Amino acid sequence: MPSYAMDGIADDPHLNVSPRTAEEIARIAAVTAPTSDFSAPEPFEGNPAGGATVRARTDANAFSQSSGNISFERELDFKVGNGLFRKLWVSSPSSTLASDGLGPLYNARSCQRCHLKDGRGHPPEGPDDSTVSMFLRFSVPASGEEALSDIEAFLLSAGAEGPRARPEPTYGGQLQDFSVAGHPAEGQMAITYVEETVALADGTEVSLRRPEYSVADPAYGPLHPDAMLSPRVAPQMIGLGLLEAIPASDILAHADPEDADGDGISGKAQVVWSFQHERAMLGRFGLKAGAPTVKEQSAAAFAGDIGISNPIFPSPGGDCTDRQAECRAGPHGDGDDRVFEIDDTGLELVTYYSRNLAVPARRDVDDAEVLRGKQVFYDAGCTACHTPKFVTHRLPDQPEQSFQLIWPYSDLLLHDMGDGLADNRPEGRATGREWRTAPLWGIGMTQQVSGHTYFLHDGRARSLLEAILWHDGEARMSRDHVANLPEPDRAALIRFLESL
Repeated sequence: MPSYAMDGIADDPHLNVSPRTAEEIARIAAVTAPTSDFSAPEPFEGNPAGGATVRARTDANAFSQSSGNISFERELDFKVGNGLFRKLWVSSPSSTLASDGLGPLYNARSCQRCHLKDGRGHPPEGPDDSTVSMFLRFSVPASGEEALSDIEAFLLSAGAEGPRARPEPTYGGQLQDFSVAGHPAEGQMAITYVEETVALADGTEVSLRRPEYSVADPAYGPLHPDAMLSPRVAPQMIGLGLLEAIPASDILAHADPEDADGDGISGKAQVVWSFQHERAMLGRFGLKAGAPTVKEQSAAAFAGDIGISNPIFPSPGGDCTDRQAECRAGPHGDGDDRVFEIDDTGLELVTYYSRNLAVPARRDVDDAEVLRGKQVFYDAGCTACHTPKFVTHRLPDQPEQSFQLIWPYSDLLLHDMGDGLADNRPEGRATGREWRTAPLWGIGMTQQVSGHTYFLHDGRARSLLEAILWHDGEARMSRDHVANLPEPDRAALIRFLESL
């Protein structure tokens, strides 16, 4: 593996970039500076994805539209990619050779099953509800005698904290609760909740539910005694190509891992190994920013969630481990003209689709209560992590994402969110208490698209207010600010978030 250099994550090998001029750099600095005027919307604030923004639909398909600036010719690629995103995979051997290779162990038969309507997943609402849009990640601490891999040595030199982790030796990187005929599923995720009451300064009481996770009916023997379980709800899909097009250097400019400015916020860049580009890169995607690009995130989901081999992750058995010998030896769908169960052409089309799922326009952007809520958001210090706006790279071969002023409300960095939200599972440079700042665009349309209002990495929060009250660690001062607000200001803050 080549040598690592920390400076290497400040560039963007996944993009064909036209450098910015000095004049453009100055203009961008001015337009992305935080506002101090809340009397009216900022210019272009109603179009959170710039020219890629689309009209906000009023039905459940609001997150399933293509970029507003997509060409007629590329619209066909988007639709073909949508077909592959929705395609139901089948087990091998099968007469449908273009669709076989499922599993043998898996979490869903298609991308769409987890990201229904391209929206947010949810935890099961009872024993009869499906867990298909949520799963458990597994790992165990590496023993002290195990040799460091090259990437681990780099991560430690770059400031990684906590114990190194390995996949759980029997069950791999995640619990797969479905399987093809002849293979038992690994087990079922079990969740119990304990309700806790939080009193706000004005006497309002809010009930928070604290989840506990376990594995019921493990089919391949007991889990390792030191197994770490981390719940993950499928995130919404909009705006991914625009997040990918933000210059890495602009993201790193917000990082302050040692809290040098003393504001209590110490955003940290995730550093990951790109199997596509064979080098270290800035992590952007996933709840702990564990993937550097949309394509690599898509490839990892095909392999881990559906058991579909691809050019980046070529194992035909997906997440099957050496201890699951029958799974690894079972029939698979690779080895024909595709070579892999999904070839590079198919993976590129799914990537293009995922990259161009459009962000809807803001609603009520000039409403007086929304503007008041925006000021509360700023006054509470929320923008220290939820950075409002960026300008994307100039990209000659990606016109949909090229040079757009976007408003994702995320710095894409890792932050310590306290013990309450900790999964105690390290991932790359992220500790067990750290999570990537979630983009907020589209969050107010969750009920409309997904039919629920469950938020955070495991869906424990049943409302936006509950999600805020779970914030701790670096976000404690912001949480306390909100908890001490009078009810009208708190309502205005929620109204602002619902307008995003």
